[in-house]
Amino acid sequence: MIENSQEHYSSPLSVEEVIKSLRENLGATYDIQLVIRKDRLYFQVMWAYLEQQSFPICEEDYRRHINKVLEVVNRLGLAEDVREWIRNVKKKPRVGRAISLQLKGASCLEEFVL
Repeated sequence: MIENSQEHYSSPLSVEEVIKSLRENLGATYDIQLVIRKDRLYFQVMWAYLEQQSFPICEEDYRRHINKVLEVVNRLGLAEDVREWIRNVKKKPRVGRAISLQLKGASCLEEFVL
């Protein structure tokens, strides 16, 4: 069983997996963003979420946005780091305060993020 888990962890993140993990661990389908600060790349879970009436985009656009973020994460080879963090993070975002994971080893980030 452990071997199957390791194989799963080496696979790219999918939109469905991230949505499921956000809902199961954080209780809502939060927005995610990639943010660059001082030459460091952060994966952030924002405080706004799809289930809010005031959420600015429809579910289809939300899924496209998540896919774009995950494309960068997967190409950088950081899917496992993000996967584990989403599943194990204890904090929840609050209004005006995202929760962040600094992505290590993103030395080629200029190639993927503008």
